[in-house]
Amino acid sequence: MIAAKPNSLVARLSAPPIPSVVAWSREYKGEKGPLIDLSQAVPGYPAHPEMLRLLAEAAGQQAMTGYGPIEGEPLLRKTYAAHLAELYGADLSAGNIHVTAGCNQAFMCAAIALACAGDTVALTNPFYFNYDTTLSMLGIERRSVDCDPANGFLPDPRSAEAALAAGAKVLAVVTPNNPTGAVYPPSLLHELFVLCRKYGAWLILDETYRDFLGEDYGRPHSLLSEPGWEDTLVLLYSFSKSFCIPGHRLGAITAGPKLVAEIAKVMDNMQICAPRSPQVAVASAIPALADWRAGNRLEIARRAQALRQVFSGLPDWEIGAIGAYFAFVRHPYADRSSSEVAEKLAKESGIVCLPGAYFGEGQERYLRLAFANADVASIGLLSERLC
Repeated sequence: MIAAKPNSLVARLSAPPIPSVVAWSREYKGEKGPLIDLSQAVPGYPAHPEMLRLLAEAAGQQAMTGYGPIEGEPLLRKTYAAHLAELYGADLSAGNIHVTAGCNQAFMCAAIALACAGDTVALTNPFYFNYDTTLSMLGIERRSVDCDPANGFLPDPRSAEAALAAGAKVLAVVTPNNPTGAVYPPSLLHELFVLCRKYGAWLILDETYRDFLGEDYGRPHSLLSEPGWEDTLVLLYSFSKSFCIPGHRLGAITAGPKLVAEIAKVMDNMQICAPRSPQVAVASAIPALADWRAGNRLEIARRAQALRQVFSGLPDWEIGAIGAYFAFVRHPYADRSSSEVAEKLAKESGIVCLPGAYFGEGQERYLRLAFANADVASIGLLSERLC
């Protein structure tokens, strides 16, 4: 008898990383105080009561029990397009928006629509691990774009051009970055956009953490004002962080109408439509909770400053980059792997974070801290536990 085997492209992947790290934390005995969970990127404060009310109201509607439009609820597409148009000073409409069940699904839909098995997609190194595993299970090759720690982990345009010149059909970047927190300046994003246009490639720009840029940062970029941007640019977004609803799985793709139509083909075979109730609720919450979201931006900035203060007093540790939700921190243990360091911190010090090696080659000296998960007081406790 010959045993049946699963898809080798999936079987070769490691198990999901977050559960493995959480398992380490279960062995922490509490000797140093409460557990400080800096692992998964989840909002460290609750959703607004009005958000909960809107969700409950929408979920109670009979109409929400049926299938919805593949591209998303018309009201959310229109409202989100208007929000982006104001943010970027660009001409956008509902036809530019496709709603998905979270940003991970947004990336998978975009990847399938833009590349096929055997094609190459360029990812920064370090990368967001779900992007790497998504491409791997689809049989899409990956090529690394260097991000120099000495330059705050910003991608090197020369390395990006080398990847595109070698045939990469897509360049995918995340800013503010996951895992490093690095914020890519508008000039750098424009340079990457021009390179993609030069080589006839797509630029996927994941802006999941866009709403947590500094209060006076201004527009993240001007790419949506570039003539013919629809032939090069795809924006991804998640409503999870800004509205504190990760469990409701809601994301969005911004692209040209022709590409939205291609993505709809993928979505119809993947999920048919994103969850309808949160779409209706978020359409109302975008304008209604604008001030609350702005306040959260300030709170996240306070947490980032608290983390900077902690590490200013730890000379053996170094923040390689920090921004929005994350800090990529260089640990002092040259003879230990990042997994060994993270496991020890979880089990003995009650600090749960992710090893740098989860995010690509050459990252063994780093740990990712999702500092937005913890309040300022909890972050302050790191000073004693990391000594």
